[in-house]
Amino acid sequence: MSFTLNQAAIDELLHIARVAGDATMEIYHSDFEIYSKKDESPVTEADRKAEAIITPVLQQLAPDIPVVAEEAFSAGSSPDIEGKMFWLVDPVDGTKQFIKKQDEFTVNIALIDHNRRPIFGVVHAPALDRMFWGSLEYGAFVRNPDGEVKPISVRSAPKEGIVAVVSRSHKTPEVDEFLKDYTVAKEVSSGSSIKFCQVAEGTADLYPRFGPTMEWDTGAGHAVVLGAGGSVITPEGDEFLYGKAGFKNGFFIAKGKE
Repeated sequence: MSFTLNQAAIDELLHIARVAGDATMEIYHSDFEIYSKKDESPVTEADRKAEAIITPVLQQLAPDIPVVAEEAFSAGSSPDIEGKMFWLVDPVDGTKQFIKKQDEFTVNIALIDHNRRPIFGVVHAPALDRMFWGSLEYGAFVRNPDGEVKPISVRSAPKEGIVAVVSRSHKTPEVDEFLKDYTVAKEVSSGSSIKFCQVAEGTADLYPRFGPTMEWDTGAGHAVVLGAGGSVITPEGDEFLYGKAGFKNGFFIAKGKE
């Protein structure tokens, strides 16, 4: 069965991201337990519940496309994606924010093509009631809490200086060193893949990440940035690609217009 990323498929992906987000909010507002994975990173029932909602829908929507999902991968499931399109699912990105009852956590679904590039992504922030999605073919959009859907695009860097968005939990000295080459008017700390979306909607100009991430952390936000006219590259200026060994990312820079 072939899969076509048409508007009907996109609508289904946006719907399932919202359903998964609703499930995370039920747990967010409860007295939930915190567990540790093998790598000692935290996980909650929200991660597991959201992934259990998303994965079967993706398998039904596109049976031939493997699903690489964070919790299943952590449990030892690593599908063969060599030469194939594949899904990347992060059921709760920003688990630390979730645990601290900070609203920036997101539900992320991305589709990676045969050339290892993200061709679609949805980033849903259920506690903020904002959803972002994008692709090179269709552009990028946001749905705000009032239900209004608007196209979004990156902006040209202001002459007075850029807005740089950095990780709230994982900022490193390398980020400070990198930003010395820019006139930074404002530095904003943010959590989860929302940072990509801030670049995509033109409220930030640059998101440098010089720390470890996994591909499911970045695929959806990367697609939104591309759809909005921005780019995500390595510090050396190369294209940032997916399907790497262990699905581990190197460093990257997400940016708007030059």
